[in-house]
Amino acid sequence: MLKILVIHGPNLDLLGTREVGVYGELTIEDINDALNKHAKSKGASLEIVQSNHEGDIVDLIGKSNGKFDAILINPAAYTHTSVAIRDAISAVQVPTVEVHLSNIYAREEFRHTSLIAPVAKGQVSGFGKMSYILGLEAAISVIKK
Repeated sequence: MLKILVIHGPNLDLLGTREVGVYGELTIEDINDALNKHAKSKGASLEIVQSNHEGDIVDLIGKSNGKFDAILINPAAYTHTSVAIRDAISAVQVPTVEVHLSNIYAREEFRHTSLIAPVAKGQVSGFGKMSYILGLEAAISVIKK
């Protein structure tokens, strides 16, 4: 069975009440339920974690070698600021797919740069919950190659 680590970054635990105009009423539980259902149908198991702390995310990535076949990450605000998360991803041999609920390129200019994208296999953004499902599909595809 394929094992995939899903990391939700800062403030994603507030989905459903946070910036509803941008993110809608979708909750992190809604995303996790959809991911688990889709993963099961594809013969994959997920470990899903949410953290508001950069160091915790770096630790999770650093311990992923040999434990997970892929990482699906929404680094949230750390997308634009975290050299540490970028370095952790590039240090491990675990293919990583970056996802975002909103289209980060249609938002404020400071969100247009992802420090994570250059070390990820790819990025999916702007499709709400489907960004996660599409990202999961991409991760599974990368694993099976």
